[in-house]
Amino acid sequence: MNIEIIKEKLEQALTLDVCIVKGESGTFQVIAVSDMFIDMSRIKKQQAIYAPLADDIASNAIHALTIKALTPDEWQKQKHFI
Repeated sequence: MNIEIIKEKLEQALTLDVCIVKGESGTFQVIAVSDMFIDMSRIKKQQAIYAPLADDIASNAIHALTIKALTPDEWQKQKHFI
């Protein structure tokens, strides 16, 4: 599994303003920014990111995934620290 495939799957399934994927060897970090996260709980945000990647997680192509799902306002405040 490579970062371009993960990014493509997320961008096709979700409406994201920013999608950053880093990592290798089955361990990845995702930063996703969208208005869709505005009224979501932290768990719902993570579930939204996991859903398009479920088959890859189940097959162990992705075995560790760190997620930062942010609203545009949160992104503006945090992007300098990421």
